[in-house]
Amino acid sequence: MRRRYRAPMAPSEPQRRTTVHDIAAAAGVSRGTVSRALNGGYVSAAARAAIEEAIAGIGFVPNTAARTLRTRRSQAVAFVALGQHAGAFADPNIGAVMLAANAVLSGADHQMVNLLLESPRDTERVARHLSGGFVDGAIVVSARAGDPIIKVIRDLRLPAAVVGHPPDLGDAVPYVGIDNETAAREIVSRLLATGRRRTGMIAAAQDRDSCTDRLAGYRSAMGPAFEEHLVVRVPGHDHRCGADGMRLLLEREPAIDGVFAASDVLAAGALEALREAGRAVPGDVGVVGFDDSPWAVWSQPRLSTVRQPIEEIGSAAAHLVLRQLRGEPVDPGGRILPTTTVWRDSA
Repeated sequence: MRRRYRAPMAPSEPQRRTTVHDIAAAAGVSRGTVSRALNGGYVSAAARAAIEEAIAGIGFVPNTAARTLRTRRSQAVAFVALGQHAGAFADPNIGAVMLAANAVLSGADHQMVNLLLESPRDTERVARHLSGGFVDGAIVVSARAGDPIIKVIRDLRLPAAVVGHPPDLGDAVPYVGIDNETAAREIVSRLLATGRRRTGMIAAAQDRDSCTDRLAGYRSAMGPAFEEHLVVRVPGHDHRCGADGMRLLLEREPAIDGVFAASDVLAAGALEALREAGRAVPGDVGVVGFDDSPWAVWSQPRLSTVRQPIEEIGSAAAHLVLRQLRGEPVDPGGRILPTTTVWRDSA
């Protein structure tokens, strides 16, 4: 059977991009008036209303590339997650910080760009991105002491904010965070007040300020009763690390009756290991966590924990970057936000 010949389709004509000339003609104003309105300058109320009506009618989309060349601004801010595994954005804390920061940036007509670092090669790539004019500023989470990305930001004098407080941060980059040491001391003291005699800790990621400070808070609360072998250090903040850390703690001290986990997800893993071992919570062992993340209410029993103002942290970090972009003064150093101890069934 012969196939019928079909002529190739002619390529469709690209749709012409609407310009400020089109808006000016539709609104009955000058091109300069349209440009002032689009760039935030003063125009009369009547002219602005006519321009907005024209834009709605003809579907104008600003030429971002041209604006970037003209203003040397990309209208983009990087959200940089340092030293995280591939599931970093599944972390409820990081996700909540990111969403809160994005809401503030979006309201200021800035786009968030997510950058994830897992290796030294990633560090080089992100450093090129930050220095290449692709973003106007950066919000950095999970920075370690001596992190090279912080040095890049300092050298570039890039408007930025750090979530947390690496010990070598200095005053060149503002930060927003919480007093991890005091919060940890308070919740461990409350756990001890329930009558616990052998209280240990599951500690994680000691290259970050939050974890070293939480360990310092535990040590302070324990006072003369502190014993180094009752601290189990695990490599990460995930459920498996919490379960493995709890099993090791039970091996070291079978009479353990209290546990402070450096995060809620570690505490959730500890609860699983305690169930496997036939230990009742809180009857045999009281368990407390940190963050008041969704893990705290998903767990059975629900976790006693420290509530961080996560959304406020994300919003404050975004506002710090925007203030720098507007040329407004920013106080050197950081902003510490309050925490709250939330007492539930696990202790």
